Amino acid sequence: MPEAILLQDVEQLGEKGTVVDVSKGYLRNYLIPRKLAQPATKGAIEAVRERQLAAERAARHALARAEENVSLLNRTVLTIPQQAGADGRLFGSVTAQDIATAIREARGLRIDRHNVHLPEPIKNVGTYMVVVEVVDGATATIKTMVVAKK
Repeated sequence: MPEAILLQDVEQLGEKGTVVDVSKGYLRNYLIPRKLAQPATKGAIEAVRERQLAAERAARHALARAEENVSLLNRTVLTIPQQAGADGRLFGSVTAQDIATAIREARGLRIDRHNVHLPEPIKNVGTYMVVVEVVDGATATIKTMVVAKK
């Protein structure tokens, strides 16, 4: 039986990048025309291994950068000035978008507002601990001080 390298996940065979044994007709008539697999030659197997190694290196690099960003954000203290009344109540509110913008200005990191976990907008002057998700599973807690604008 010939071997094939899967180019996409195939439900009955396996995941993308694996080498599987299939019949000649199945490979020639079904997998190749639908671009689901390619014949497993020595060069193709080597190219797949190189791609997998490059993907693993990129994932490790991205994880290391995410850890650096988490440690940087854990040490960050944001100060957000807002107009407030005499009782400390803000005339507006500080939203997740405001915090994401403050992070970009302070540290140069682009954080999506959806990754700023703020249960409800901040409406009073004070100090708050805000959880920010840098990447999936990696979160940082940022000390955020909302002060009255003079």
